[in-house]
Amino acid sequence: MTVHFIGAGPGAADLITLRGRDRIAQSPVCLYAGSLVPPALLDHCPPGARIVNTAPLALDAIVAEMAQAHAAGQDVARLHSGDLSIWSAMGEQVRALRALDIPFTITPGVPAFAAAAAALEAELTLPELGQSLVLMRTPGRASAMPPRENLAAFARTGATLAIHLSIHNLASVVADLLPDYGADCPVAVVWRASWPDQRVVRATLETVAAAVDGTMERTALILVGRVLGAADFAASRLYAADYERRFRPQGATA
Repeated sequence: MTVHFIGAGPGAADLITLRGRDRIAQSPVCLYAGSLVPPALLDHCPPGARIVNTAPLALDAIVAEMAQAHAAGQDVARLHSGDLSIWSAMGEQVRALRALDIPFTITPGVPAFAAAAAALEAELTLPELGQSLVLMRTPGRASAMPPRENLAAFARTGATLAIHLSIHNLASVVADLLPDYGADCPVAVVWRASWPDQRVVRATLETVAAAVDGTMERTALILVGRVLGAADFAASRLYAADYERRFRPQGATA
């Protein structure tokens, strides 16, 4: 018996890996975060599967479901939205499973920032304009931030920022970023990336608060940086005709 943690992707039901889909199909128990995981993914569950929405459950109750399945010799598909490596609360579940000696696997998923970039038709790292992407959040009820991980500190890097779980703090986000990024810095807010009702707002730091105007909540992702909408940027050397590389040598080698 194994608990399979599965990144269920950002929202679109077909944005799940083949491995994730197959592990759902092979598991007679499915625990899913009902507030964020698309219901269509449950269609992959085998007939007669026990399907539990964990949205109203506390950690102990979720682990108890896993332990019950373990005692019955039943595999569990544990679905979380996006990818499991960030803000998934998987770590505390894995810690509990290790204490109970219950085996588990981890299948990655498509993260929200990647779905948002696709919606924007954007590459988030452009040569000589932005080569770093910072995934971050601001303080919320569920989690405080370590003292040195604050928005102003990240702003000083000038990197492209993907700010999660922070649309409720939009005014303070703008205030913290203005000194380093400037009022004209491009901003995009993507709400429910890849869902059928996805919404995209493009603005600047100066105009984004008015453009959003309190119409988005929870699952909106804020992207900030000069790479957004940029047209005048250097081409990568990767595909330059005179770029020597292993698979495209420029001359004979000894």
